[in-house]
Amino acid sequence: MIFLVGPSGSGKDSLIDAARERLAAAGVEIARRVITRSAEAKGEAAHGVTPEQFETLRVQGAFAMHWHANGLDYGIPRQVDDWLAEGRAVLVNGSRAYLAEARQRYPGLLAVLVQVRPQVLRQRLVARGRETAEEVEQRLARSARLQALPDPSVHLLDNSTTLEAAVSALFGVLRDEGVLPQV
Repeated sequence: MIFLVGPSGSGKDSLIDAARERLAAAGVEIARRVITRSAEAKGEAAHGVTPEQFETLRVQGAFAMHWHANGLDYGIPRQVDDWLAEGRAVLVNGSRAYLAEARQRYPGLLAVLVQVRPQVLRQRLVARGRETAEEVEQRLARSARLQALPDPSVHLLDNSTTLEAAVSALFGVLRDEGVLPQV
């Protein structure tokens, strides 16, 4: 289980999209999140549901993991457990606040934190136009709080420059950790 985390706007979705083809070729599955955000909203190719639909899915046991962050509910479909049972690596766009719980559920979890310089993060959040100015400030404050809790077992990946550099760094971590073969 590769648990990719980082502040909203750090470029996790862009990183996943840019690496998707190479990850698939290497046999890495990418989980599609279920989010209580409309399908028309800009961002990842998630499955958008209403809060009521999300709660129904949660009660039915449809999620391997689920959490609430930034006013939204996020769920990872149980299918990831099937993939893991088949011996496949699975990449999940996760949450820093949920990391401890994810580690309890998946003890061998590989945590990767996508970092971005604060000024770059602010620019990205404003440019995507998904939040109000107040919500952008709340996200930046949450990011700063979570950043203040360093965890030496989390692999750091800088996405402040080019997407190509971040993809290369991600594949380096995956090779170093034995998820992908050394080339």
